[in-house]
Amino acid sequence: MTHKLLWEPTEERIQNSNAIKFIQLVKDTYGYNGKTFNDLWKWSVTHPKEFWNAVWDFGGVIGDKGGRLANDAEKFWEYRYFPDAKLNFAENFLQRRDDGPAIIFYCEDKIKKVYSWKQLYETVARLADALKKAGIKEGDVVSGYVANMPETTMAALATISIGAIWSSCSPDFGVPGALDRFSQVKPKILFAVDGYYYKSKVFDNAEKIKSVVEQVPSIEKTIIIPLINTGLPKGCRTETVMFDDFLTKGELPELTFKKYPFAQPIYILFTSGTTGVPKCIVHGAGGTLLQHKKEQLIHCDIKKNDMVFYFTTCSWMMWNWTTSILSQGATVIQYEGNPMYPKADILFDIADECGMTFFGTSAKYLDTILTLNIVPSKTHKLKELRTIGSTGSPLCSEVCDFVYRDIKKDLHLNSFSGGTDIVSSFCMGNPISPVYSGEMQGFGLGMNVKVYDENQKELPVGKQGELTCVTPFASQPIKFWNDENNKKLIKAYFEKFDNCWCHGDWLERTEHDGVFISGRADAVLNPSGVRIGTAEIYSQVQKVEEVVECCAVGQKWNNDERIVLFVVLRDGIKLNDDLKNKIKKVIRNNATPRHVPSKIIQVSGVPKTHNGKLIEIAVKNVIHGIEVVNKDSIANPEVLDEFKNIPELQF
Repeated sequence: MTHKLLWEPTEERIQNSNAIKFIQLVKDTYGYNGKTFNDLWKWSVTHPKEFWNAVWDFGGVIGDKGGRLANDAEKFWEYRYFPDAKLNFAENFLQRRDDGPAIIFYCEDKIKKVYSWKQLYETVARLADALKKAGIKEGDVVSGYVANMPETTMAALATISIGAIWSSCSPDFGVPGALDRFSQVKPKILFAVDGYYYKSKVFDNAEKIKSVVEQVPSIEKTIIIPLINTGLPKGCRTETVMFDDFLTKGELPELTFKKYPFAQPIYILFTSGTTGVPKCIVHGAGGTLLQHKKEQLIHCDIKKNDMVFYFTTCSWMMWNWTTSILSQGATVIQYEGNPMYPKADILFDIADECGMTFFGTSAKYLDTILTLNIVPSKTHKLKELRTIGSTGSPLCSEVCDFVYRDIKKDLHLNSFSGGTDIVSSFCMGNPISPVYSGEMQGFGLGMNVKVYDENQKELPVGKQGELTCVTPFASQPIKFWNDENNKKLIKAYFEKFDNCWCHGDWLERTEHDGVFISGRADAVLNPSGVRIGTAEIYSQVQKVEEVVECCAVGQKWNNDERIVLFVVLRDGIKLNDDLKNKIKKVIRNNATPRHVPSKIIQVSGVPKTHNGKLIEIAVKNVIHGIEVVNKDSIANPEVLDEFKNIPELQF
């Protein structure tokens, strides 16, 4: 597979990058003599202890490393870096106390607020003191039923600063979805936003909050964060107070920043729950901090005073990732609501207004902007914009081309892929290497990724296989919550291959050290024994202007499997034989005849998680008559009915 060159950094940009500064540190400290970023990656995975030690130093981590760089455990899941280290995660976020902007918050076109570093520190200090007075101790869980807004960030940092654990989900989750999460982790305190806006419509969360509190007996106190300003919900089981009233008043309390172990739990993240009750993944302070410093400073070239935006909700790991931007001394731009309301290019308006340097989004958002024929290069200045980050699903070549043609010619398109499981990425870009259309630039530093076949044998360039990490890394989970002897953790990642992390993505390395992810391994199509990643089909269907979205699954048929493609079409368009043939021709001409679906069927929508990710396995289950469990994890479960008992799939 050959992809065209889209961008090369100038020599000035290369020399001014954090990556070059990091390389110089490694040269001076360890005698490293590589030339390319891929050389640096190879060094990082063959000298992992030295690498993570260098990240600690380069990132200016506040803490005590202790005597050992690792515990050298034989089992992957028991391996720990810096086992004797002590640090306070929140302390590394709250070093600035000046009047510069720490967080800039937008809620569609309704609200804009700016919080300074001084305000951030002082509010976290008052919150931390109030949490201690409310009885929160080290190891307790504090949860948030919350929107992507400054008070949420403050609550999380205050919680973590005193050794407690933060977990959250977004307010668009229904009561069953919230209960699936909070009833497992048993929080003592719940922060809850009073409601939210979406396309200017007001959604009041009072009844949902009361229902959750009623059914989670561990909750002792509820703190309401105002967004739609409806006040306190009436009739709540617990003591319920407004956010500002909860804060310690009077003289500013001191944030003492007690030092905790490197592996101190700070976050519980939840899997999507599309195959059952969500798994509760526990992440530690030191590993999360080091991993995010590596990704943000070296891979994304984020610098002090940068303006960094990532569109996310509090149910997605990108919220945790974006929060860590504060530890780089950069400003976080938060957006709550519909990213295309009240106008489709509102995020580009914000980019100009704030002088955004890093614009983080999803492949789907960029594809939608392309489909709507929006050309930001003609309507916006984007003078300060250096990087566009994209994750959530693979970027197809057409969208990559669009970014450089219609957004900005000279910028770094940094596509990355990882997961909640690692609160980071296995595959990422870097600012000193070329960008090629339709692929990521390579693997993350310190992530020893290989492409394996079903027999745990490494595959060569150009061959697709399972994304497998063969040695431990800093941000691997500490554990799963309520998981005796790590049984669930081992089953999730280590059951398939011996002592290697099996991530579940279908991966291919390219000829210039890049990476192409063609979908989830459990969604890989297998007609006549030929394994095909769904992204290979989606990237071609996106070329058909009549198609808005699509979903490809394998259907068992005549002792084999055939490909079924479901398509969502533009308003007013009906699927007919001409359009079916057009879709098939595009796929056949740009992929292979084996990629061509046996059936193409029109639907009104495809199921997605609350984070906007396509749920192919749900569609596959429905067409095979298998019940879809935990439908509340699906943002639009009503669409599943369209996939039941489809006559065309009976012949």
